[in-house]
Order: sequence, then C-alpha cells, then structure tokens
Amino acid sequence: MKKWFMAFLTMILILSSLTVVLADNGNGKGKGKKKKFELGVEVLLDDKKELIEGKRVGLITNPTGVDQDLNSIVDILHNDPDVELTALYGPEHGVRGSAQAGEYVEYYIDEKTGLPVYSLYGQTKKPTPEMLDNIDVLLFDIQDVGTRFYTYIYTMAYAMEAAKENDIPFIVLDRPNPQGGTKVEGPVLDMKYSSFVGNYQIPLRHGMTVGELAELFNEEFEIGADLTVVKMNGWKRNMYYDDTRLPFVMPSPNMPTLETALVYPGAALIEGTNVSEGRGTTKPFELIGAPFINADELAGHLNSLNLPGVIFRAASFTPSFSKHAGQLSHGIQIHVTDREAFKPVETGIHIVKAIHDMYPEDFEFRAENSDGISFFDNLMGNGWVREAIEEGKNVDEISSKWQKELKQFNKTRKEYLLY
Repeated sequence: MKKWFMAFLTMILILSSLTVVLADNGNGKGKGKKKKFELGVEVLLDDKKELIEGKRVGLITNPTGVDQDLNSIVDILHNDPDVELTALYGPEHGVRGSAQAGEYVEYYIDEKTGLPVYSLYGQTKKPTPEMLDNIDVLLFDIQDVGTRFYTYIYTMAYAMEAAKENDIPFIVLDRPNPQGGTKVEGPVLDMKYSSFVGNYQIPLRHGMTVGELAELFNEEFEIGADLTVVKMNGWKRNMYYDDTRLPFVMPSPNMPTLETALVYPGAALIEGTNVSEGRGTTKPFELIGAPFINADELAGHLNSLNLPGVIFRAASFTPSFSKHAGQLSHGIQIHVTDREAFKPVETGIHIVKAIHDMYPEDFEFRAENSDGISFFDNLMGNGWVREAIEEGKNVDEISSKWQKELKQFNKTRKEYLLY
C-alpha cells in the first residue's frame, strides 16, 4: 500500500510540473510567472504603468513598436481605458512604415485611431510647442539597428530636446541592439561632419541599446531632459536579436532582416558612392554592385584578403529603383559566416577601397557640397578616411588612426551601460 501511495504522489508531482511547463509554453507566459525576456514596452505595461496612467500621452513610434505577440503599442495604448493617447509622431519612413528613404511624410490623421500624426522627418525634425500642446508625457518606442547613421536615434534626441524645452517628461522603452551589445567599431564622429546621419560623437558601431544612448545623449551632450528609461528584463549584452527569439519587424523598408542589420555599419558606406548598395533588390546592403564592375574579379579580390567572419559571392542584379535602376549591375553579395569575428566597418572600407582601386575610371564618391563635404564623409563621420582611400593607404593604416578616440569613447560608454 505504501509503495502504491508513493507512486501515486510521484505521478501527481510529474503531472503538476508538466502543467506548469505547458502553461508557460516556452515563453515564460504561464499564469503568475514572469516572462524570461521582456521588452521595455512590456515592463511598462506590467510593472511601471503609473508612468503614463491618467496622463495624456504623445507616442513616437513606427511598425517596430510592438510587444512579443506583435501587438502594436499604438493599439495597446489607444484601447487602454487608463491611458489617454492623444498624438502620434513618426520618424523617417513614418508611423506605419510606408514611406521610402528620404521621403517626407506630411501631417495627417491616422485612419485606425483618429489621432493626429506629426512627422519628425524632413521639414520638422524636432517637435514644435504646438505639436506638444496636448500631452503630459512623451513616449519613445522604436527599434534601432546599432549604427550611428540610422536616423531614429536623432529623432529621439531632438524629441528629448523639445521635451526639455517644454517641461515634458520623456520615456524611452528599451529594445535590443540587433548587433549585440559588446562590439564597438569605427571612427568617432568629428562634429565638423555632423548631420542627421550622425549628430553626436559616437562610433559607427556603438554597441548600445537605444535606452543607453538616450542616457548618454542626455548627460554627455547636455540635453538635460527629464528622462526615464524603462529597461528590458532578461537581455544580456552578448545577445544578438535572434537570441531573444523575437520576431524581426522591419525597422525600415530597406532593413528587411537581421542579416541586413549585421552588414549595415560598413555596407551602407557604399551609399556615399556611385555604386548601388542593393536598394531596389530583396537584399539591400548585402548586394553591392554597378554596371562597370566585374563580379568574379571583385569577389575574388575580396576573398583573397581573408577578412574575418565573411565571404563574398560574385553576384549580378538589376535594382528596381535607386542607383542604376533598371540596369544590370555586377558585384558581390556579403555573407557573414562568423558574427563574433566579423568587422562590418573595416569590411565596408575594404569594399569601397577595392572598387575605388580596381575601377578608377568609373568609381566616384558622391559630389562634395559647398563646404567640401561628400555624403560619404557624413556617413563616415570625417573627411580623412575618403582622403586616405584616394591616397592609396591600406585599411590597417586607416583603422589604426581611429583607435585612440574609440578607446576614449569606450571609457565614456561604460558609464551608461544598463545591462
């Protein structure tokens, strides 16, 4: 009888454990259990709702402003009886992500919610007092991609300035850096080359979350906003985006996958030249080419360099828009084979230098403006890298020159790491 009773108790314990596991469903969503990983938006709604409860909320977001079940923060807040969502603000590409790069989105009324939508890209990058007239708190929830020239972090910074000037608290809902939070690479911006694709002295690959950047911007560059960062739960610095098991929502029309984000810090330097960066294809920034390039020749040369964590495939493509639209172009596809070893910025400079050296009659940097600054310089954050390429210097010489300022940035960066 005793053996039977012990067996019965064991079976009950096994079934109870199985019930908990099934309820949890692998995501930590069982009743009464904390999720293993939580985005800033989920922490806000679960634990810190008092920050927005009973207040008129202005929301800066785009299609990436979702929870793990892909529910839009716009819809969540609009349908919450405890929150009064009164205005929406869209960065480049708009709140619904429908605008192409560089396309201005005018003021309009959101069809789904009936809320006013103000553009923070183009003519008005910084919210005006009139745009902030009907709010008590300003909320920012947008996925960044970990690269200095991605414009959303400057939309955030300008909005922080406006919040400070209008005595409005500013809340950042933190999200992962898709490239992880340990690798820092590239030159620190020279403020002579500041623009909307680089407005602060940070390197090309900064290794910080958007919340950490907000803290750094606020203190180091003296914005002085009443800032609150709602941290994630369960994110670690060595985690790439797919380590979180979050679905990847396109942050912008030409950032379709995590693979795009991984190559972006270097591959996007091609935007500063007359070579296609793959816009108008299904693999933007992974495909690079032009009608005047010999694909096999370029791929062969780049592979002979034995760059860490990457190989190059000879590729041909015809962009449907942007540079060389409708023209058969030849070049490479970038394939990352080892994320930890891969150095996207140095790889990007190797690609630019190779095309510059191999096709001198056809390759061009984008034209300089009246101040003698090319768009390549704006992306690079200085003018000396372009000069070094034109002078025939090798990439090791170029990368060694930015190490001193990068080391100093890393010291400052440590003070603002939240994870």
